[in-house]
Amino acid sequence: MNLIPKILFTALSVVAVAACQQKEETTTRTSFFDKSGMDTTVSPGDDFFTYANGKWVKETKIPDDQTGWGSFNTLYEENLQKTKTILIEASASNAKAGSIEQKVGDFYASGLDTTTIDKLGYEPLKAELAKIEAIKDYKEALNYLAASPGNPGGKFIGYYVGADDRQSTINRINFGQAGLSLPEKDYYTKTDESTKKIRAAFLNYAAKLFTLVGVDSLSAKTKANTILAFETALAQSHKEQADLRDPVANYNKFAVADLTKQMPNLNWRALLNTMKLNSVDSVLMGQPGYYKALDKVLPTVPISELKDKLVFDLLDENARLLSEPFEKARYEFYGRTLYGQPKQADRWKRVTQYVDRGLGEALGQLWVKKYFPAEAKERMLTLVNNLQKVYRERIEKLDWMAPETKKVALIKLDRFVKKIGYPDKWKDYSDVTIKRDDFYGNVQQTYIHHVKEDFAKINKPVDRAEWMMTPPTVNAYANPTNNEIVFPAGILQFPFFDKDADDAINYGAIGMVIGHEMTHLFDDQGRQYDANGNLRDWWTKADAERFNTKTQAVVNQYNNFTVLDNLHLNGRLTLGENLADLGGITLAYQAFKLTKQGQGNEKIDGFTPDQRFFLGFAQVWRTKVRDESLRVRVATDPHSPDKFRVNGPLTNFAPFYAAFNVKPGQKLYKPEVQQAKVW
Repeated sequence: MNLIPKILFTALSVVAVAACQQKEETTTRTSFFDKSGMDTTVSPGDDFFTYANGKWVKETKIPDDQTGWGSFNTLYEENLQKTKTILIEASASNAKAGSIEQKVGDFYASGLDTTTIDKLGYEPLKAELAKIEAIKDYKEALNYLAASPGNPGGKFIGYYVGADDRQSTINRINFGQAGLSLPEKDYYTKTDESTKKIRAAFLNYAAKLFTLVGVDSLSAKTKANTILAFETALAQSHKEQADLRDPVANYNKFAVADLTKQMPNLNWRALLNTMKLNSVDSVLMGQPGYYKALDKVLPTVPISELKDKLVFDLLDENARLLSEPFEKARYEFYGRTLYGQPKQADRWKRVTQYVDRGLGEALGQLWVKKYFPAEAKERMLTLVNNLQKVYRERIEKLDWMAPETKKVALIKLDRFVKKIGYPDKWKDYSDVTIKRDDFYGNVQQTYIHHVKEDFAKINKPVDRAEWMMTPPTVNAYANPTNNEIVFPAGILQFPFFDKDADDAINYGAIGMVIGHEMTHLFDDQGRQYDANGNLRDWWTKADAERFNTKTQAVVNQYNNFTVLDNLHLNGRLTLGENLADLGGITLAYQAFKLTKQGQGNEKIDGFTPDQRFFLGFAQVWRTKVRDESLRVRVATDPHSPDKFRVNGPLTNFAPFYAAFNVKPGQKLYKPEVQQAKVW
């Protein structure tokens, strides 16, 4: 089970995975701010998010195939439509065998061939099911998992390959906690009605998958219960979500020989050899507690129950690639019950996501050629450079940081890498064979490719030109081990950026995004990495203490925010994103004040430049989310709900007070001495 390196980089947002269909825009945009979406009956000093977006929130219906709807979603949908155009053209082009057009086009066509997919049923998995049936003990089960060419380790062994945090020029394999089907450990033990409902639905889902492969209903229910019990036992060993954000606590380097002695039942040497990693003699391990627990529990589980877990994992992970009953069962649990999505997304959208994930930079080459002109990249670079200058000025003027710490901070700032739009060199997919009539096989081909690509990096120098997101992605990220900020082409469009928009809108929107990602390199995690991307303590003790005092104020602020039925946010879990939001708006505003519009007072749409800056910022984050999805987000997502991504930073920002005449007694007002200020 390949994991995203959770502590290596921080993304801007979680983007929905489905969207309702809209037509690709062809007209020239003339308006860059939705005044009609405001609710001016609400005072901006009481709830700026609702003031800027309230009417839109009241009148907007979340599409049935969505868990939420907002600016990210609408842009994602526009990009999805653009991608669809490319895929349709490629699939109809009769392109040369082996070309990127042939691969992405035939991959897309194979996913839409539901006649063939439905006829096959679960035939693609029968060979794997036979292998599982032949397993005689837990050692053979581990060997089976490790030998999988497209998913080595299965759901039991979570890993990613990336830069060694303390030696950032070298790639290592890093093992992390795994084994669970529900979002995080508390879902297995909490006794509130919502969580109990989810567990009951999970049991029904697991039983349904077993019945679809011929197990009688009574036996299927028994198997489902043993799987839940097994995962509940594993969940006890998992760290809390907030604890995963500590890069020092989650950095543990082990010699493979020592691990084998400590966990003899897992037998790490044999496990890695079966994964074809014979030359790997040391690994990183984020959460050793999970693997110690797995080492103890595996020999105690009856082999029949362990095989049931393997069968469920196989069916669960591949249900979306099989016939309609399997895909529907998976959607009913994960989509409808867990995230509250009333309708499954259209087939073409789901298939498009597989093409993007599997052949992302092949598709990306076609995407940027058609939809991302070179001048957009240059305009974006100018914005980044402007905010970098502002950040330098702010660090130089900090009154809480000692000169020796400032010196290193400025070196780090000056050295950070800016990646905009798309990679300078594209990944090679020549080892991937795509067939027009084999959707399941095509997905497995891409899985195998990515495993080979990852494993080839281990103990080799880091390729700092590599990207972790594909060009059409509506997101951005900061990666402290590379000391870089990355903005895919997909997000560099309206409402985040438009070359024809006034500076107030662009700086409030994409300017804040740039500042957000820059700040991540200096948030509670990012600040622990030096200019070369190495995890080391380069701060004076006094500076670190002052920083922690300042950030604790942010933790406390967000701990007090609530959603739904008094469900509190987790200020520790969301600290990095909250700091990035506060830093982002601060840097963007100061950079905006360097522009001609920012220094003037000419009104547009009845608003001053400063007011327009803050309104543009607020409308980028306008989102409406289903209650079910919001509950999962509060439990697992390091980003605060969008209302607090607007109101939270602004309570700490004096220019906002001045722009909208915020006064004592209003809900967003805080005396200056109580305002959280970091960077």
